[in-house]
Order: sequence, then structure tokens, then C-alpha cells
Amino acid sequence: MHPLIIVLGAALLDIGANMAINRSVGFRDKGWGVLGILLVLCAFTLLSEAVSTGKIDLAVAYATWGAIGILGTALGGLLLFGERLRPVGWLGMVVMAVAVALLTTA
Repeated sequence: MHPLIIVLGAALLDIGANMAINRSVGFRDKGWGVLGILLVLCAFTLLSEAVSTGKIDLAVAYATWGAIGILGTALGGLLLFGERLRPVGWLGMVVMAVAVALLTTA
């Protein structure tokens, strides 16, 4: 399997973990908190698997994973919890995406 597909899976697990942790309300709801921890452990396991293929550098894998996770978490927060970013925050997302694109071509 292509390592970027594995990184995408890891990022989706990370987004799920962030949504679960937010839903746990500071770990007051232990079920959501435990789910969040388990999902982030799975995300790091997949990220490690992607890097261990030797077909993707750690810097590229981690930056890609982080960027997808940040964007997905912002979108998930907006859609599921009504959280809003100011326009400068969305501009930051664009800058981040451009930075990751540049990193992957370096």
C-alpha cells in the first residue's frame, strides 16, 4: 500500500481522536476520553507503519499527517461542535497546505 494512503488513514484516526476528546468534555465522559486515547494510539501506529516502508521520509509523513489532522479537526469542530475560526485562521490553513505541498516536492 502506498505510504501516503497509510498517512491519510492515520490522519483520519487522529481527527476522530480529537473529536472524541472534545466530546469527552475534559475527560469527564470517560468513554469518549478512552476512545480518543485509543484512536490516537492507532494513528501513531499507522504513521509509524507508513515511515517504516522506507518510501516516505518522516518529515514529509509527519507534516502531511499533521496538516490533514489540523484541517480535519477544524472542519470537524465547525460541523460537529459549532466552533468557528476567524478568516485569518483559515488563511493559516491555506499557508499550511502550501507549506506541506512544498515539503513533499523538496
